[in-house]
Amino acid sequence: MQYLSTRGGVSPILFTEAVMMGLAEDGGLLLPRTIPRIGSETLSAWQKMSYAELAFEVMSRFVDDIPSSDLKDIINRSYTTFNAEGVTPLVHKGGLHILELFHGPTLAFKDVALQFLGNLFEYLLAKNQSVLNILGATSGDTGSAAIYGVRGKERINIFILHPHQRVSAVQEKQMTTVLDANVFNIAIRGSFDDGQTIIKKIFSDIDFKNTFNLGAINSINWARVLAQVVYYVHSCLHVAMHEKDSSVDFAIPTGNFGDIFAGIIAKKMLPAGTIRQLVLATNENDILTRFVNSGDYSLGEVKRTSSPSMDIQAASNFERYLYYLMDSDAARTKELMEEFAQNGKIDLSGYQDQIRRDFVAASISETAVAETIKSFYEEYDYILDPHTAIGVKAALQNKTVGVPMVCLATAHPAKFCKVVEDAIGTPPHIPDSLIGITDKATRCELMEADMKEIQEFVSRNALQP
Repeated sequence: MQYLSTRGGVSPILFTEAVMMGLAEDGGLLLPRTIPRIGSETLSAWQKMSYAELAFEVMSRFVDDIPSSDLKDIINRSYTTFNAEGVTPLVHKGGLHILELFHGPTLAFKDVALQFLGNLFEYLLAKNQSVLNILGATSGDTGSAAIYGVRGKERINIFILHPHQRVSAVQEKQMTTVLDANVFNIAIRGSFDDGQTIIKKIFSDIDFKNTFNLGAINSINWARVLAQVVYYVHSCLHVAMHEKDSSVDFAIPTGNFGDIFAGIIAKKMLPAGTIRQLVLATNENDILTRFVNSGDYSLGEVKRTSSPSMDIQAASNFERYLYYLMDSDAARTKELMEEFAQNGKIDLSGYQDQIRRDFVAASISETAVAETIKSFYEEYDYILDPHTAIGVKAALQNKTVGVPMVCLATAHPAKFCKVVEDAIGTPPHIPDSLIGITDKATRCELMEADMKEIQEFVSRNALQP
């Protein structure tokens, strides 16, 4: 399987090269040259597989430069850290299938991909006798999941930027209480978008990137997206066992577009009609909703909400979808992304027919988030975190009678205790991993949102190749 850049400036590379490159060296994002297709018979044969077995079947179709036995071992080790049978179980509430993605070490959906990516990095570095300095930005959950994926691993240092006082208290503590010597937390005075912009600019500095062997663990890394494709396939198989209709709709709370883009890949892989529709759900930071509903992809001011992981304007993975929207025209994709970088907006209203074949979208207000958490708890005795509540509300607004709807539950409600308690009048159950976390010692650097300052810190603390 060969991988190409959305901007056309990278010669075809292998999967392992794409993993280590992270952001393409021409500033674009990496994608497989082709999407493997799964026939109905093959899909049916996967019905009774374990999650790890299914993950191998899906991922191996995109990976041909790691021996099968090694890939199986990486996958198996990655999912032993989850505390739920089936890794990502589905529960049935209110006519919806709730896909619980929060049973990993940091109680967020990012664990599904980052436990795998951490083990994959470790395998590749040991094989090549090299080192890696991971650099990433987080809007909340990616940071802790990435840290837990690589903490204590040899040959890896990790530097994570988060917006100072703009993530939940639990999210912050999950990152900053990890005191392993290879973990460096940086709080920046600014927004997530500021942090992500810094990361992309640093990766675009090819000399700096190569000097310090920088690697990406954000969803710009293709391996992240690939690991997330698996739970879409898993959900379709689960629904097929319980519903007569073989088509499935998905509702996805999204900010960076990575989780929903994995749904696009799954839709392209699976037999036609298996995934019917993707419901894109945003909070009041509605750039992606505006894109779907009117073709207006334009920056606005970042609003602080009760769902901080979605307090994003420029979506990191949007370029991958744009490439497909442009019919895999790398030159046109590059031109549009440069226009967006310069003007903060691009007009895609001429592509509405295609966009609406892929998505419907809804922006959910803060009031509606609280009301959804409250009503779902009162009616079904089930607690939603604010991000999942956004997906559930959008799902209920766009549910088609007779078509199963899967809602991605992206975080455990205990990560957002105050929001949940304000909505339902009682705090959610606190998992063992969070008990006493607010009292633990922390280590974190507070810095300006300044690229040069971040680079200097990385250069002082990076592992030397």
